[in-house]
Amino acid sequence: MNEKILVVDDEKEISDLVALYLENEGFAVYKFYTAAEALECIASVDLDLAILDVMLPDTDGFQICKKIRERSTYPILMLTAKGEEIDKITGLTLGADDYVTKPFRPLELVARVKAQLRRYKQYNTPSAPEEKDIITCAALTMNILTHECTLNEKPLILTPAEFTILQTLCQANGRVVSAEELFHKLWGNEQFSKDNRSITVHIRHLREKMNDSFERPKYIKTVWGCGYKIDRI
Repeated sequence: MNEKILVVDDEKEISDLVALYLENEGFAVYKFYTAAEALECIASVDLDLAILDVMLPDTDGFQICKKIRERSTYPILMLTAKGEEIDKITGLTLGADDYVTKPFRPLELVARVKAQLRRYKQYNTPSAPEEKDIITCAALTMNILTHECTLNEKPLILTPAEFTILQTLCQANGRVVSAEELFHKLWGNEQFSKDNRSITVHIRHLREKMNDSFERPKYIKTVWGCGYKIDRI
């Protein structure tokens, strides 16, 4: 296995426990208690995934998330306080792929790490594409095997979560896809709540990257009370 995992949490007991469980699964763990140390690691190590606590003594996990997204698309998991929905939304807005609420079960965190790595590897494994692996929708083209996406022949840089949402909407062929369906595409059997805004944030982020108008969208359209769709073009 030997994937390199960054773990940043100023609560020593938590970071040490997370590191122990990950190392037992064969991961190489880079563990830090401050943002400054973590940023040095990000600049010098080719990481495969990051686990970031929101609250740190010298800055916050959001700033680390932003720095990572400036240079890489590998998965990011945010550790958030119980009930802090705004932290979850902020993290997703800045490019995080998933979040885990404290207190959490270490085995659950390990399972999420493995799921994110599987998705990321799937999108980044070179392979000769077949016709069925290429999705075309107007000026949008998606290569399912290589996780490459272009819009108007220009690269569209997406996180794994954003790519999954866009792929699901395109493959629905004009069918409305509910937020709950998209949620389960990303996070499996985790319980969905109608108050959960994570999908809304990802959709907004996608529209921003695609320069798609909210009022008169060309691609991702909101069907109020039902979900989202991309019309057959």
